[in-house]
Amino acid sequence: MEVKELLSFLTPQTRPDVKGHATGYLLGLSGNREGLLLLCTNPDLLVAVSSLTCDPSVAIAKDCYHILINASADETLHQVLVNQANILPGLLKNIQDPEFMFSDQICTVLSNLTRHRPTCLTVAKVLHQQEVSVAQLVDMFCTEGFNKMASLHYLGPLLSNLSQLPDIRTLILEPHRCVVQRLLPYLSYEASATRRGGVIGTLRNCCFDYTCHDWLLGDDVDVLPFLLLPLAGPEELSEEENEGLPVDLQYLPEDKTREQDPDIRKMLLETLLLLTATKSGRQTLKKKNVYPIMREFHCWEQEAHVISACEKLVQVLIGDEPEEAMENLLQVEVPEEMEEKLRKADELEEEEEQAGETRGKQQIQDGWIHS
Repeated sequence: MEVKELLSFLTPQTRPDVKGHATGYLLGLSGNREGLLLLCTNPDLLVAVSSLTCDPSVAIAKDCYHILINASADETLHQVLVNQANILPGLLKNIQDPEFMFSDQICTVLSNLTRHRPTCLTVAKVLHQQEVSVAQLVDMFCTEGFNKMASLHYLGPLLSNLSQLPDIRTLILEPHRCVVQRLLPYLSYEASATRRGGVIGTLRNCCFDYTCHDWLLGDDVDVLPFLLLPLAGPEELSEEENEGLPVDLQYLPEDKTREQDPDIRKMLLETLLLLTATKSGRQTLKKKNVYPIMREFHCWEQEAHVISACEKLVQVLIGDEPEEAMENLLQVEVPEEMEEKLRKADELEEEEEQAGETRGKQQIQDGWIHS
């Protein structure tokens, strides 16, 4: 089917059966590389699809949203979607409607678009223009049954992606908004790994701002139990070890389970590691007896990339304090030569993970790592 002919079918005035055939055909095309290339070189197709997301036919509108999901999953189409097709104002208007039936699809499109910084900046700009605040998104995310026709789980990854921007992080971390406190319970939200992953991704990004660490670890937020509980298992700890833990981590039941998703486990560990960047953060994690939880976790974990993240955290917990000038690890200037070596080491580690290579686990005992 020629592009010109296809466009003639993608109009509001077209007969519903013909229009439905055209959107179904385009949906199939959007599922492969050749079809996405066609959309990229013919932006008018995406303009037409965007206009049909409000078609009276539910089936046609659904097809169009799924086309946008497929297109937004490809970074090369992002600028076409936000500029030529100008999809953002309509999406942001509809997502606020508690009775809109395609809000989950909108969340997915927005999550895809914000994965990469350039388009993330554009989405943040349009959010501001449309007077949709981060606080409103959090309200929708945290309000049970806000939309009875949608779960809104993908608002989690959207918030996570937006939090890569410093201005958004600042809004999330403003104490009077209580955004972080509202998000924390979703770290243990069993019904959706997408929601859990979005929340921990948001927290991890926020922890790159070391000035907020004392607040996060203090009584106003008390983030530590929320981060540790998904990593803690049913293993029996000594009375002394239990007494040193936060109350929510003490004497856990025999049926206690850990986070099932390895990527989420890794992000939890990375967030804890970021909190050790400052001297006060390291002191808090040591004082709160994080080490025994990590010791038992290390013995349980099977995924190589998660084990590696755990060992990095343990090395900080059991290691000596750095020199005075290097107390804040996020402020340490790394020489270019060393930075290159570290980058290559990370790349090698990723290659090993992708190749499915495994390495021998070490045992953590008595405060030391023994081969």
